[in-house]
Amino acid sequence: MPEPIIKVQDLRVVYNEGKSNEYAALRGESLDIYPEEYIILFGPSGCGKSTLLFSILGILQPTSGNLLVKDENVYQYNSEQMVKFQQNTIGIIYQSFNLIPSLTTLDNVSLPLIFAGVPAAERERRAMALLRRFGIEKQAHKISTNLSGGQMQRIAVARSLVNDPEILLADEPVGNLDSVSADEVMGALEEINTKDKKTVILVTHDAKFLPYAHRIYFLKDGGVEREVINPEKKQIKSVRPGTTILTEIEKLARIYPYVPMNQLTVKSIINNLTQDMGFERLEVLERFVELFTNGSITKEAFTRVLMGSFQDGGLEFSAERANEAARKVESVMNMAREVRQYRKRLQEKYTSPKQMERLHRIRDSVLRESGMHVGEVQMKLLDENVASRVAGFLSMEDFRDRLSAPHKDDAACFSSRDARTLSHHLEKVIAQGVHL
Repeated sequence: MPEPIIKVQDLRVVYNEGKSNEYAALRGESLDIYPEEYIILFGPSGCGKSTLLFSILGILQPTSGNLLVKDENVYQYNSEQMVKFQQNTIGIIYQSFNLIPSLTTLDNVSLPLIFAGVPAAERERRAMALLRRFGIEKQAHKISTNLSGGQMQRIAVARSLVNDPEILLADEPVGNLDSVSADEVMGALEEINTKDKKTVILVTHDAKFLPYAHRIYFLKDGGVEREVINPEKKQIKSVRPGTTILTEIEKLARIYPYVPMNQLTVKSIINNLTQDMGFERLEVLERFVELFTNGSITKEAFTRVLMGSFQDGGLEFSAERANEAARKVESVMNMAREVRQYRKRLQEKYTSPKQMERLHRIRDSVLRESGMHVGEVQMKLLDENVASRVAGFLSMEDFRDRLSAPHKDDAACFSSRDARTLSHHLEKVIAQGVHL
């Protein structure tokens, strides 16, 4: 196993130390990063991930502890040594691109080479090679104000590599990009790690990027809460056989990235109590529900997938269960459209008999899914509260409380259990309708 390229030992970074507004951004953390690893520093805003990144870059001196890069304490460098370190050993990509708007793309990429004293012809050759690599050579003589966000970030990636550093830092590099541009930049970072063999350290708060990493450090309140090894990638750091087994806890961690490990284990147990499907099958179901609800596949195709064998990508549902599942999903989406239309017309202050018909269809669907039959008085109470909840005038809790509250006519009162059941089914269609 190689030696770590970065060693962080008991690192503390305290702002305004000794003052009334003292703040500890890092609280004595230790970690090792190995050559050619892809590491993610993950966590919410204010957790300390960018502070750690800038300390590694050499621009934020720790209050205490040691930070070694290639076995050297960078904060013991003189100014000339620090410049060489930041030129040759380490590169960085910022969220906000940090291009110079008055320079062309070619000049922005080659700028670090000017400070390194590289001749003009060599600067242009190296910069153009990187622009071609990242598909932006046609923008070489344009200034950044005429480029898209995705193009500007690819220019920033090229600039970070022009001096061929061993380590590449990326501080929320896709935070300002659309999904297509974000995928392009993330693909470039993966290629830099796998093909160029660069050590990549990415700061992000977006859990969908976690599968790119060899290891993820989850940070919270200035400390490393846990380290997670990605069992789907061949590890560079030596790990004991069996350590990287992929369990449903790891899959839950991707769904609930900010949830502590003890709560994830509870969720696993709850899943065992309430589901007869493992997480692998749930992921298949989720994928095809998405295709069905966005109109990419028909109800019939969805039903066939549910009934298909697991080896063929299906879920091995019985015909009865598959048809019932398809019916439920279709019903939720139909009622979601009714919710959306009702709320849209309500905001336009549009009133008509059609609005009441929409509410009645929503109410009837909720009753049908709940398996309930109610009398005239209960129906009136339900109609009033469904209308208020769909309009947003009542909270979910208020809806339940109003249905189960004591009433002068006992026949109008729903039991607490029935109120919860009705609320459960209504919330399903409201949640979908509001986000259609």
